[in-house]
Amino acid sequence: MAASQDMTKGNETRLPVWTARKNQFCKASSVDSMKVSVVIPCFNEQATIEKIVRAVRGAPVDDLEIIVIDDASTDGTTAVLKEKISSVANQIIYQPRNRGKGAALRAGFAAATGDVIVVQDADLEYNPTDYPVLLEPIFSGKADAVFGSRFMGGHPHRVLYFWHMVGNRFLTLLSNMFTNLNLTDLETCYKAFRAPLVKKLDLRENRFGFEPEVTAKLARAKCRIYEVGISYNGRTYKEGKKVNWKDGVRTIYAILRYNLFP
Repeated sequence: MAASQDMTKGNETRLPVWTARKNQFCKASSVDSMKVSVVIPCFNEQATIEKIVRAVRGAPVDDLEIIVIDDASTDGTTAVLKEKISSVANQIIYQPRNRGKGAALRAGFAAATGDVIVVQDADLEYNPTDYPVLLEPIFSGKADAVFGSRFMGGHPHRVLYFWHMVGNRFLTLLSNMFTNLNLTDLETCYKAFRAPLVKKLDLRENRFGFEPEVTAKLARAKCRIYEVGISYNGRTYKEGKKVNWKDGVRTIYAILRYNLFP
């Protein structure tokens, strides 16, 4: 449990409270602080799911809801969720069949009751102690959506695959050419949205095409998008990384599909 303890260090520092600015998508919260729903899609993450959920529960956010979506895991993840996580998470959704990250996120978004929704992967690559940085532009009323970039800022990063970085930057560049945004990390897991906004988007992608699809639809809706630097502890394929070249091809398709034919 050392990894979980490291990730939750510093929980005594609480996220400051701001009032959200009204805009065309969302109304300002009527309470003093905004409720944050963390949506965690997982598939075959038996080794990490308990650690990450407990790390999220210990994140420096006052009003936090945790929703886990089990995408029909086959490795024992479901048993861990039922035996060890049911008392930690607010809600666990069990998909009847494996449909992919995008489909799991849609289920989680629909179930979320918070003012802000954060996407959290079920591995240990992203650290929940970064939530204050990710949420600040929304809580201060400046942003409708925030992307956590692994390629900016002074946060620590594990050094891994060069060609993954090249591929990610190519896909980010291609997306930026169509959306006219200047993002540095399209494929980042860490994305935060005003809940009413993301619930209104007609999201359709079932797998990793979610990333370019939601970016294209946010850009088309003229949303205020911010980007902040985050830490990153990437894992190898041996350690359970799942994204592959087929997902890269689907990302190209999604960039073209949702920008050229909205």
